[in-house]
Amino acid sequence: MDNAKILIVDDDRNICELLRLYLEKDGFSTIVANNGAQAIEFVKKYSPDLILLDIMMPELDGWQVCRMLRKEYDTPIIMLTAKGEVFDKILGLELGADDYISKPFDTKEVIARIKAVLRRTATSNDDRKEVRFDKLVINLTNYELIVDGKQIDTPPKELELIYHLANNPNRVYTRDQLLDEVWGFDYYGDSRTVDVHVKRLREKLENVSSNWALRTVWGVGYKFEVK
Repeated sequence: MDNAKILIVDDDRNICELLRLYLEKDGFSTIVANNGAQAIEFVKKYSPDLILLDIMMPELDGWQVCRMLRKEYDTPIIMLTAKGEVFDKILGLELGADDYISKPFDTKEVIARIKAVLRRTATSNDDRKEVRFDKLVINLTNYELIVDGKQIDTPPKELELIYHLANNPNRVYTRDQLLDEVWGFDYYGDSRTVDVHVKRLREKLENVSSNWALRTVWGVGYKFEVK
């Protein structure tokens, strides 16, 4: 939670600046978006730890942004709005928001809510074996691979291999390390087994996103590269 990255989304630049100042004073790092389209772009680009999302914005409003993000990301979202009706709160939570704060708000309350949501989501994520990147979800609890919003049929060992690599981004593994750590010490097969599994994974993952890639490190092995 230390130095967590918060994306502030509001078309009111004064509110953005106020939140930015108080959050950074409390040790958070911040990114500011002034409309819904920019918010979605920044989530993909910067992978924030939490999103403060205003509802009443031109073009894409907060409801639409929340709905679109929840198709690919489980980043915690706290809705910010001048509206206080019970209906709005229920709708926000049904769309996948984690909390809801009405304007005008006390900045101390916002910070306390952010810390509470981050603690709660960190605890729940510890129980779930899942990693997420741009257009990619690897869930080892349910053995699901979701690529660009679509579930892809994947044999268990392929899924375990990509999960192991993606869960340790930019770390290079030799074939023997992968055999030991993914297949287990009792596996005595050919190390080319790893190459075959990587080849099949590449067919499913190549050119999906420019933010990550399954790379060969010549003469060494493989890594899941994140830019």
